[in-house]
Amino acid sequence: MLKIEGLTIHYGVIPAVKELNIDIPQGKVVCLIGTNGSGKTTTLRGISGIIKPKSGRILFEGKDLSRLDSHEIVRMGISQVPEGRGVFADLTVLENLKLGAFIRKDKQAINKDLEEVFALFPRLNERKHQQSGTLSGGEQQMLAMGRALMARPKLLLLDEPSMGLAPIIVKEIFKIIKRINDEGTTVLLVEQNANMALSVAHHGYVLETGEIVAQGTADELQNNDMIRRIYLGIH
Repeated sequence: MLKIEGLTIHYGVIPAVKELNIDIPQGKVVCLIGTNGSGKTTTLRGISGIIKPKSGRILFEGKDLSRLDSHEIVRMGISQVPEGRGVFADLTVLENLKLGAFIRKDKQAINKDLEEVFALFPRLNERKHQQSGTLSGGEQQMLAMGRALMARPKLLLLDEPSMGLAPIIVKEIFKIIKRINDEGTTVLLVEQNANMALSVAHHGYVLETGEIVAQGTADELQNNDMIRRIYLGIH
């Protein structure tokens, strides 16, 4: 579904990612793991059109995205849940969710999707008229995910969904990621919590200073001694 070929992105003169090659098959969960500053978020921003690549191609269903604007990429079927959640604090939960459907005109289907988001995240339904800034971190993460789903994406980009959340909430979020994927949405997951990422992913890539240092199925990465030692904390 998504193929990244030789992607290089610079911040000024500093290369943030170098010659990346990544494949994301339709219907799968693929994770990018790595420490802070390894280029994970930059890769997602390149896919979303927030940053323009210096070289390389990003092919989505065979079309090159690398020169398109972000709103055009959303229309093609890619939604991103940003790091830090990025909800509109002064708007209600319902208003945030409706904003996620801003590119759509199909009113009836939008209402049906709202019901589906509330079924996926019952807590959002309970708080739908509440200002988003008053929600807990976990609820804001759920709202950011629900808002992205309102665009009906074929590919969902998730940037650090576990960041700053209590372990019990992290488990809940990852159960929902698995469910979203089971229902047919392809997922690209960027995550520092390698254990959680590999528990839901089919395939993973390990980034270090903007380059891929390892890749494989989730099982292969979980059994790789270097990965176990550095990223999973297993000696």
